[in-house]
Amino acid sequence: MFGAVAIIGLGLLGGSTGLAVQEYLPGVHTTGYDADPATRERARARGLVAQVCETAAEAVAGADLVVFCVPVGAMGAAAREVAGHLKPGVLVSDVGSSKQTVLSSLSEALPGVAIIPAHPVAGTENSGPDAGFASLFGRRWCIVTPPDDANPILLTKLVQFWEGLGAHVELMNPQHHDLVLAVTSHVPHLIAYTIVGTASDLEEVTQSEVIKYSAGGFRDFTRIAASDPTMWRDVFLSNRDAVLEILQRFTEDLTALQRSIRNGEGDRLFDHFTRTRAIRRSIIEQGQDDARPDFGRSDHNGQG
Repeated sequence: MFGAVAIIGLGLLGGSTGLAVQEYLPGVHTTGYDADPATRERARARGLVAQVCETAAEAVAGADLVVFCVPVGAMGAAAREVAGHLKPGVLVSDVGSSKQTVLSSLSEALPGVAIIPAHPVAGTENSGPDAGFASLFGRRWCIVTPPDDANPILLTKLVQFWEGLGAHVELMNPQHHDLVLAVTSHVPHLIAYTIVGTASDLEEVTQSEVIKYSAGGFRDFTRIAASDPTMWRDVFLSNRDAVLEILQRFTEDLTALQRSIRNGEGDRLFDHFTRTRAIRRSIIEQGQDDARPDFGRSDHNGQG
């Protein structure tokens, strides 16, 4: 296992990683840095890592593993800050939601450094240093996307690291990861942002009515659409090709549903909804969500 871990970016994922390491891997020393002085101050107050540093270079100086927990669009700049300050044999990783561009950005900024990207598929609608909690990764998947020339020993250690934080780990190539996440995360977020924006733009329905009469569907869309705008802007730009491919498929399927509604094809609608209902049940059966009415989100002070 890694003896010292540096976390660059101390928001939801970075803070949760720091708390999880301290709780579940107590022999591992943690350092951290965030570009925002106010975030560093809150990170100290909450004890997100053992030592909050004033520069990224100081944070990574003795680290065996450096984890970048910054928006994917900021990966290259963050990596350049630590170039020349990493110790020999260090492994660099991340928690970003798109992998091809992250691997390219980190490799360009840190030539000759071992880089194995990763993506813990876990999070909440909350962001910032107050949002993190140690159990965020428990029973969630972490997808590790090693390049073809990845050091097998470092790869094994990274897998063991995430397993130690409670995650289930799966290996995947970066291209396939980006397509899968476009389906399961990126396009659903885009749809959520869109429907909430549509509701706010309707002149015939007041915003107070939208808020007052929000039932389960719209309420859950707004939960997703409350996610960090900087992170999601970067995700859509960095995973552009896969998102556009899935959006095209979605548009075609949506058009088919429009046709069924227009033509009164009740049997076709029923069959479609039955199939999608089965997928929801499978998600619950695999422990990737909660069947309770509030989806278990009362846990962790609303952060579950």
